[in-house]
Amino acid sequence: MIQRMIEIGEGYSDLYELFELAKSQKDRVKFLLKLTSEKNNQKCCTFAVILSPTSIGEFQPIYYCREGITLKENSITKREELFEELAVTLNKEIITLHIRHSSSFHAIELYQQYLIGILRLNHFIPPMK
Repeated sequence: MIQRMIEIGEGYSDLYELFELAKSQKDRVKFLLKLTSEKNNQKCCTFAVILSPTSIGEFQPIYYCREGITLKENSITKREELFEELAVTLNKEIITLHIRHSSSFHAIELYQQYLIGILRLNHFIPPMK
């Protein structure tokens, strides 16, 4: 099986594309993830959607918007609310994990490998065969 992280973007508007992607493939959505991290004492999050593998080729995409949402203490942002609404629409729970910030990696590819490792260790995606 091939598992690949596919970055939609980092900005606020990219998140809407992630939502549309999940809604249009709702039968394939396996997990919704909220990955929190910190940089310079600033908390942010990455929203991700894990889809089931394709029937042909066993390709499993993990779409994500990297660290585009700044988290606020004791309040929820509008984009977090929208992600929660998506979860209700798709009848899925949001899984929250705290991870390292992407800036702590020399290259985005290393960050993506790190995320795939975390997802495998937590049994959200199957191990390589």
